[in-house]
This record gives sequence, structure tokens and C-alpha cells, in this order.
Amino acid sequence: MRGEKLSATLASPQAAMSARQAGFSYLFVLFFVALTAAALAALGQSWSLAAQRERERELEFRGGEIARAILSYSKVSATPGEQYPLSLQDLLEDRRGAKTRHHLRRLYADPFTGKPDWALVADTANPRAFNAVHSRSETPLLRQSQPDGSSVRLAQDWIFAAATAQSRADAELAAEKASPAASAASAPLP
Repeated sequence: MRGEKLSATLASPQAAMSARQAGFSYLFVLFFVALTAAALAALGQSWSLAAQRERERELEFRGGEIARAILSYSKVSATPGEQYPLSLQDLLEDRRGAKTRHHLRRLYADPFTGKPDWALVADTANPRAFNAVHSRSETPLLRQSQPDGSSVRLAQDWIFAAATAQSRADAELAAEKASPAASAASAPLP
């Protein structure tokens, strides 16, 4: 029996060669599939990190816009008890004066939750009003510190306050005064 197999294999060397080539082709396809899977996993990881960075940039922008709107609202205050808004709607339409003011163009959605459900931080002087906002998301952030240097670990730890917006505006104003040539260069042409 063994002799028959040996003679059959020796009788058709092309069949043996074809079997070996099929084995190498199979190994090549397996290697190609594994390599493609690894490349797609790396690409997916890269896209995920890029999306996370974009959400963090949006959180910084949108939270900063709300903080600047709170600051603008507080500067227009007619009475001492109404220094800060009671709701986010007050930033959209401030009806405290004869003319309606719009401190915020639109109600921004939190980039991590997808809804305009910002957590409002109560003012110490008037607990019904708020002077800062933060995200409700418990998503860990890639960035570990805020622009002011304080540490932040989760999206909900990043607080956007009117006081921070004021200090940032003061710093930008001081930078403009220190470098008038830079501000003139960036000014629009008439």
C-alpha cells in the first residue's frame, strides 16, 4: 500500500508540486489577511484618537463660548442680585433691559453627550443663578491639564467659568498692548 502511494507521487511530480504551491498560497493568503487586519486595527485606533481630540477641542470652544456669554451677561447687569443668569436661555435672550441682548448665538450641544445638557455651577452669592458650566460626561480626556494649568481627568472636571473667561480676556488685552505691531498686522485691511 505504501509502495503504491510512493509510486503515485513519483509518477506525477507535477501533482506534488501543485500541492506544495497550494500550501504556500494558503499561507500567503493567511499572512495577507493577518497583515490587513493589523493595519485596519491601527487605522481604527488612529481615527478613534483623532475623534477624541476633536471632541476635546469642541468642548474647549463651546465651553469657552458659554463662559464668555456668562461674563457678557454679568457685565450688563442692572441690579446687583441679577449678576449671573438663571438658565442657559437667559444667555440666548437677555430681556433685562429695554433692548433684548443675545450673549450667546445658539445653545451649544456638549460634544461628549450630543445634547445641550450642560451642568450649571451655582453662584455662591445667589444659588439660583450660575457662573460656570461643565460637561455631564464621565469620559476620560486625552489632555491632562486645562489651559490655566489645573489638572483635569474627565470631561466633567473641566469647568468653564466667567472668571476664567475674564482672566483670559485680560491676558489677551495685555498681549495686544505689549505688541502693537502684531495686532496691527492681524487687523483687517480697510
